[in-house]
Amino acid sequence: MGSLSPAHWAIVALVVVILFGSKKLPDAARGLGRSLRIFKSEVKEMQNDGGAPAAAAPAEQPVAQLPAAAPAAETPNTAAQHTEPRTS
Repeated sequence: MGSLSPAHWAIVALVVVILFGSKKLPDAARGLGRSLRIFKSEVKEMQNDGGAPAAAAPAEQPVAQLPAAAPAAETPNTAAQHTEPRTS
């Protein structure tokens, strides 16, 4: 009673063909197949990336070792060089 009989599957297939039309079903199946192939290749690539040794990946530097920002005296101050009077 819990499983579908072949007659039930035939009715489901008939309803799908009526709803979507026989011309769109091959295109939908083709698109689904392409999507599954892309998904499988991406999953495989992610698994290969996860198994790569840690030495191959660039190591992040701690914050203390990063170069310091340029001192404020070296940067030009454009507001101090402005010679025209401001109008309000």
